Amino acid sequence: MHPLQLRKMLNEILKKQKKDTVILGGDLNAEVSQDNVELEHIMCRHGLGERNENGQLFVDFCASPDLVIGGTIFPHKDCHKVTWVSPDHKTENQIDPVAVGRQWRRSLLDVRNKRGENIGSDHHLVVAKFRMKIQAYKQRARQLGK
Repeated sequence: MHPLQLRKMLNEILKKQKKDTVILGGDLNAEVSQDNVELEHIMCRHGLGERNENGQLFVDFCASPDLVIGGTIFPHKDCHKVTWVSPDHKTENQIDPVAVGRQWRRSLLDVRNKRGENIGSDHHLVVAKFRMKIQAYKQRARQLGK
């Protein structure tokens, strides 16, 4: 699927998900880099590599539904940011981003790779840790009579 078609489809889905927790991740081949000039509301300075075309599309996409790119928030060594290594082991990139809705940003505790996991791919496993207070939401819903 072409990236612009995917973007349109995701925008339509996210418009319907106003109250849900939105976590977006996958093999998007999107290098978002560490350059966050005028993008501080979307990403921090802890990315890796140079932004590519898919990375620019992803950054632009995250701006519209108000998503934050989690892999750029946390300061890790580069070896814990790399999500793909070329077959010749010379090129390393952070191309599998994780994004979360801005209202859930404080629930995101960490995003990093797990290099030792055998997942049958040339990509490393990306793990995002969350702490969500769901019970507080249930109590609020009860107070509203739902």
